[in-house]
Amino acid sequence: MQINTDFTRPVTIRGDRYDWVPSTQTGVERMMLDRIGDEKVRATTIVRYAPHSSFPSHAHPGGEEILVLSGTFSDSTGDYPTGWYLRNPPAFSHAPFSHQGTTVFVKLWQMRDTEKDILRVDTNDPTNWKETEGRETCPLFRNQFESVSLQKIPALNAVCDLSLNDTEILVVTGSVKHDGITYSQGSWLRLPKGSAATVTTEKQGATVFIKQGEFANIENEATL
Repeated sequence: MQINTDFTRPVTIRGDRYDWVPSTQTGVERMMLDRIGDEKVRATTIVRYAPHSSFPSHAHPGGEEILVLSGTFSDSTGDYPTGWYLRNPPAFSHAPFSHQGTTVFVKLWQMRDTEKDILRVDTNDPTNWKETEGRETCPLFRNQFESVSLQKIPALNAVCDLSLNDTEILVVTGSVKHDGITYSQGSWLRLPKGSAATVTTEKQGATVFIKQGEFANIENEATL
Protein backbone atom coordinates (compact mmCIF):
# COMPACT_ATOMS: atom_id res chain seq x y z
CA MET A 1 0.00 0.00 0.00
CA GLN A 2 1.31 3.42 -1.00
CA ILE A 3 -0.21 6.59 0.49
CA ASN A 4 1.43 10.03 0.20
CA THR A 5 4.87 8.55 -0.44
CA ASP A 6 6.42 11.48 -2.31
CA PHE A 7 8.15 13.35 0.50
CA THR A 8 9.23 16.16 -1.85
CA ARG A 9 5.62 17.35 -2.12
CA PRO A 10 3.43 18.99 0.52
CA VAL A 11 0.55 16.94 1.91
CA THR A 12 -2.34 18.45 3.88
CA ILE A 13 -5.28 16.56 5.38
CA ARG A 14 -8.13 18.33 7.14
CA GLY A 15 -9.38 16.95 10.43
CA ASP A 16 -13.01 17.10 9.27
CA ARG A 17 -12.29 14.89 6.24
CA TYR A 18 -11.04 11.67 7.79
CA ASP A 19 -11.73 8.44 5.93
CA TRP A 20 -11.71 5.76 8.63
CA VAL A 21 -10.88 2.21 7.50
CA PRO A 22 -11.07 -0.97 9.62
CA SER A 23 -7.82 -2.46 10.91
CA THR A 24 -7.14 -6.17 11.30
CA GLN A 25 -8.72 -6.02 14.79
CA THR A 26 -12.41 -5.53 15.58
CA GLY A 27 -13.10 -2.10 17.05
CA VAL A 28 -9.88 -0.48 15.84
CA GLU A 29 -10.01 1.91 12.87
CA ARG A 30 -7.36 3.92 11.07
CA MET A 31 -7.08 7.18 9.20
CA MET A 32 -3.99 6.69 7.07
CA LEU A 33 -1.93 9.85 6.56
CA ASP A 34 1.09 8.31 4.86
CA ARG A 35 1.97 4.66 4.40
CA ILE A 36 4.52 2.48 2.65
CA GLY A 37 3.62 -1.20 2.97
CA ASP A 38 0.77 -3.29 4.36
CA GLU A 39 1.04 -4.41 8.00
CA LYS A 40 4.82 -4.12 8.55
CA VAL A 41 5.02 -0.53 7.39
CA ARG A 42 6.53 2.89 7.50
CA ALA A 43 3.38 4.79 8.38
CA THR A 44 1.82 7.86 9.95
CA THR A 45 -1.73 7.20 11.13
CA ILE A 46 -4.57 8.34 13.37
CA VAL A 47 -5.83 5.22 15.15
CA ARG A 48 -9.20 5.02 16.92
CA TYR A 49 -9.91 2.31 19.49
CA ALA A 50 -13.51 1.62 20.49
CA PRO A 51 -14.06 0.87 24.21
CA HIS A 52 -12.69 -2.56 25.21
CA SER A 53 -10.79 -3.05 21.94
CA SER A 54 -7.21 -4.28 21.66
CA PHE A 55 -4.38 -5.56 19.50
CA PRO A 56 -2.59 -8.85 20.16
CA SER A 57 1.05 -8.73 21.20
CA HIS A 58 3.32 -7.59 18.39
CA ALA A 59 6.77 -6.11 17.86
CA HIS A 60 7.82 -2.80 16.29
CA PRO A 61 11.14 -3.51 14.54
CA GLY A 62 11.39 0.12 13.38
CA GLY A 63 10.07 1.73 16.56
CA GLU A 64 6.82 3.49 17.37
CA GLU A 65 5.89 7.05 18.33
CA ILE A 66 2.48 7.87 19.89
CA LEU A 67 0.62 10.98 21.01
CA VAL A 68 -2.64 10.26 22.88
CA LEU A 69 -5.30 12.61 21.51
CA SER A 70 -8.31 11.44 23.53
CA GLY A 71 -9.32 8.74 25.99
CA THR A 72 -6.76 6.43 27.59
CA PHE A 73 -4.27 4.25 25.73
CA SER A 74 -2.87 1.25 27.63
CA ASP A 75 -0.30 -1.50 27.36
CA SER A 76 1.87 -3.47 29.77
CA THR A 77 3.93 -0.37 30.59
CA GLY A 78 0.93 1.56 31.94
CA ASP A 79 -2.19 3.62 31.25
CA TYR A 80 -1.73 6.85 29.30
CA PRO A 81 -4.55 9.43 29.24
CA THR A 82 -4.96 12.27 26.75
CA GLY A 83 -1.77 14.28 26.34
CA TRP A 84 0.82 11.56 26.93
CA TYR A 85 3.67 11.12 24.45
CA LEU A 86 5.20 7.65 24.08
CA ARG A 87 8.32 6.70 22.18
CA ASN A 88 9.02 2.97 21.88
CA PRO A 89 12.43 2.06 20.39
CA PRO A 90 13.07 -0.49 17.64
CA ALA A 91 12.33 -4.09 18.72
CA PHE A 92 9.82 -2.95 21.38
CA SER A 93 6.86 -5.34 21.82
CA HIS A 94 3.46 -4.75 23.39
CA ALA A 95 -0.25 -5.61 23.30
CA PRO A 96 -2.06 -2.25 23.27
CA PHE A 97 -5.67 -1.86 24.41
CA SER A 98 -8.18 0.68 25.67
CA HIS A 99 -10.92 0.10 28.23
CA GLN A 100 -12.71 3.42 27.65
CA GLY A 101 -11.69 4.02 24.04
CA THR A 102 -8.94 6.23 22.70
CA THR A 103 -7.68 8.07 19.64
CA VAL A 104 -3.92 8.21 19.08
CA PHE A 105 -1.52 9.70 16.55
CA VAL A 106 0.99 6.99 15.61
CA LYS A 107 4.22 6.92 13.62
CA LEU A 108 5.75 3.53 12.78
CA TRP A 109 9.17 2.47 11.51
CA GLN A 110 10.66 5.95 11.53
CA MET A 111 13.44 5.52 14.09
CA ARG A 112 17.06 4.63 13.72
CA ASP A 113 18.47 1.45 15.24
CA THR A 114 20.61 3.53 17.59
CA GLU A 115 17.53 4.48 19.64
CA LYS A 116 17.35 2.19 22.69
CA ASP A 117 15.32 3.99 25.36
CA ILE A 118 11.63 3.90 26.16
CA LEU A 119 10.38 7.48 26.59
CA ARG A 120 7.20 8.71 28.31
CA VAL A 121 6.27 12.42 28.59
CA ASP A 122 3.14 13.71 30.33
CA THR A 123 2.29 16.97 28.55
CA ASN A 124 -0.36 17.65 31.24
CA ASP A 125 2.43 18.26 33.75
CA PRO A 126 3.15 22.02 33.90
CA THR A 127 6.78 21.35 34.85
CA ASN A 128 7.35 19.88 31.37
CA TRP A 129 6.55 23.21 29.72
CA LYS A 130 8.65 26.31 29.24
CA GLU A 131 7.91 29.72 27.78
CA THR A 132 10.10 30.82 24.90
CA GLU A 133 9.63 33.61 22.37
CA GLY A 134 6.03 34.27 23.35
CA ARG A 135 4.85 30.69 23.23
CA GLU A 136 4.71 27.69 25.55
CA THR A 137 6.72 24.65 24.49
CA CYS A 138 6.78 21.10 25.81
CA PRO A 139 9.91 19.40 24.39
CA LEU A 140 9.18 15.75 23.63
CA PHE A 141 12.30 14.40 21.92
CA ARG A 142 15.45 15.65 20.24
CA ASN A 143 18.52 14.05 18.70
CA GLN A 144 20.88 14.94 15.87
CA PHE A 145 18.28 13.98 13.27
CA GLU A 146 14.97 15.36 14.53
CA SER A 147 13.18 17.45 17.12
CA VAL A 148 9.66 16.85 18.42
CA SER A 149 7.58 19.18 20.58
CA LEU A 150 4.08 20.21 21.57
CA GLN A 151 3.57 23.97 21.38
CA LYS A 152 0.85 26.38 22.48
CA ILE A 153 1.03 29.24 20.02
CA PRO A 154 -0.87 32.55 20.38
CA ALA A 155 -3.17 33.94 17.72
CA LEU A 156 -1.84 35.07 14.36
CA ASN A 157 1.70 33.74 14.83
CA ALA A 158 3.82 31.63 12.51
CA VAL A 159 3.83 28.03 13.72
CA CYS A 160 7.48 27.37 12.87
CA ASP A 161 10.26 28.01 10.35
CA LEU A 162 9.61 25.73 7.37
CA SER A 163 12.76 26.61 5.46
CA LEU A 164 15.39 24.50 7.22
CA ASN A 165 13.85 21.05 7.70
CA ASP A 166 11.10 18.72 6.63
CA THR A 167 8.16 19.47 8.91
CA GLU A 168 5.07 17.69 10.18
CA ILE A 169 2.33 19.57 12.01
CA LEU A 170 -0.67 17.99 13.76
CA VAL A 171 -3.28 20.44 15.02
CA VAL A 172 -4.25 19.25 18.51
CA THR A 173 -6.55 22.17 19.42
CA GLY A 174 -7.49 25.42 17.68
CA SER A 175 -6.73 26.00 14.02
CA VAL A 176 -4.02 27.12 11.62
CA LYS A 177 -4.02 28.57 8.13
CA HIS A 178 -1.83 27.39 5.26
CA ASP A 179 -2.03 28.60 1.68
CA GLY A 180 -5.36 30.32 2.40
CA ILE A 181 -7.03 27.21 3.85
CA THR A 182 -8.04 26.73 7.49
CA TYR A 183 -6.95 23.51 9.19
CA SER A 184 -8.76 22.82 12.45
CA GLN A 185 -8.33 20.22 15.19
CA GLY A 186 -7.06 16.88 13.88
CA SER A 187 -5.57 18.32 10.69
CA TRP A 188 -2.15 17.11 9.56
CA LEU A 189 0.36 18.89 7.33
CA ARG A 190 3.62 17.45 5.98
CA LEU A 191 5.76 20.08 4.30
CA PRO A 192 9.14 19.53 2.64
CA LYS A 193 12.26 21.46 3.53
CA GLY A 194 12.36 24.89 1.95
CA SER A 195 8.60 25.42 1.76
CA ALA A 196 7.90 28.99 0.75
CA ALA A 197 4.41 29.11 2.24
CA THR A 198 3.78 29.83 5.92
CA VAL A 199 1.58 28.16 8.52
CA THR A 200 0.01 30.61 10.99
CA THR A 201 -2.40 30.25 13.88
CA GLU A 202 -5.84 31.78 13.59
CA LYS A 203 -7.70 34.05 16.03
CA GLN A 204 -8.03 31.52 18.86
CA GLY A 205 -4.42 30.31 18.62
CA ALA A 206 -3.54 26.62 18.51
CA THR A 207 -1.81 23.75 20.24
CA VAL A 208 0.26 21.86 17.69
CA PHE A 209 2.50 18.81 17.58
CA ILE A 210 5.59 19.72 15.54
CA LYS A 211 8.17 17.29 14.20
CA GLN A 212 11.12 18.59 12.17
CA GLY A 213 14.28 17.02 10.80
CA GLU A 214 15.55 14.36 8.42
CA PHE A 215 12.92 11.78 9.37
CA ALA A 216 11.22 11.86 5.98
CA ASN A 217 14.26 10.31 4.34
CA ILE A 218 14.66 7.23 6.52
CA GLU A 219 14.58 4.17 4.29
CA ASN A 220 12.43 1.27 5.37
CA GLU A 221 13.65 -1.48 3.12
CA ALA A 222 13.34 -5.07 4.14
CA THR A 223 9.75 -5.85 5.06
CA LEU A 224 7.76 -3.59 2.75
